[in-house]
Amino acid sequence: MVAPLHWGLGHATRCIPIIEALLTQDFDVLIGSDGAALSLLRKEFPQLEYIELPSYNITYPEKGNWFAMKLLTQFPHIKKAMISEENQIAKLVSQGRIDGIISDNRLGVYSTRVPSVYITHQLQVFSGKTSKISTKLHQRIIKKFDACWVPDVAGNINLSGELGHPAQLPFEVNYLGPLSRFTSEVKKEISEKKYDLLILLSGPEPQRSILERQMMEAFKDDDRDILLVRGVVEQRQTYEVINGIICVNFLQSAALKEAILSSNLVVSRSGYTTIMDLASLNKKAFFIPTPGQYEQKYLAKRLKDLGMVPSCKQSKFTKEKLRKVPMYSGLPKFEMKPDFKKLFSLFHGE
Repeated sequence: MVAPLHWGLGHATRCIPIIEALLTQDFDVLIGSDGAALSLLRKEFPQLEYIELPSYNITYPEKGNWFAMKLLTQFPHIKKAMISEENQIAKLVSQGRIDGIISDNRLGVYSTRVPSVYITHQLQVFSGKTSKISTKLHQRIIKKFDACWVPDVAGNINLSGELGHPAQLPFEVNYLGPLSRFTSEVKKEISEKKYDLLILLSGPEPQRSILERQMMEAFKDDDRDILLVRGVVEQRQTYEVINGIICVNFLQSAALKEAILSSNLVVSRSGYTTIMDLASLNKKAFFIPTPGQYEQKYLAKRLKDLGMVPSCKQSKFTKEKLRKVPMYSGLPKFEMKPDFKKLFSLFHGE
């Protein structure tokens, strides 16, 4: 079972190369998730079986500085979902339907009876004044798994910074190298530029919609060629042109790679999976971290301080800020070839 968390689309999309590698090595894959994350993976892999897991129903407040408090109030529901996950997994294992588990940040998807792997880039969880507590709680959960895979490189030059490289850890970690659904060959490489600007949206509501409205207003009747991908996975793909901006609800991997490569610049959240995807394509970007999400704020600030990618607060964004992009070096491109044969040996037993 491959089971990504539904918190935006990033956890699901970075599982795509893992699922592809499992299929290449003749594993039978069962997808487990919920919401838009499950919908996206079903569109990418329509031939695979799937299980709907309990939803964490994580939502953001409209005011970012209330994020930690909002998350705290949702903890009882998250805990209930974790227990429900554990029970569902135990039943599937006892039925012989699962021989191994790869969980991307789904806290209750593990078993003591089959090899269980946890994928995360947050070995340290930044949550403001409660960072030490949230980190300790997360590490306690990770220790329940047989292995922990981090989608980053182990060296000092990396993408996740302190998030994925604590000074000390109470368990062993395998650094995979950055994971991207664009690492494998998806269509031909695009050299001709079609869009001046690509706006990529994702993440929980209401912040996704708030940024969409802000982008539509900022670039209204702009004379540039602009594509806005809403990041809303629905049954049908729909296009419309609003005030000169081409809007599409979602794009699958091949089409999104083509859109990124045929754009001069990408404006997006500073989610870690987005950073890995853009790094894999060596694409210039401008980041707007989700208000109140400490992880995205840290990543945006780190990349800005390193002179790689400019960024600003959501409330401070104007389209004039994009003029700063040429002054930055861009994201480093790493070799992205995890040794999946070695990693998957965990699931072959003795």
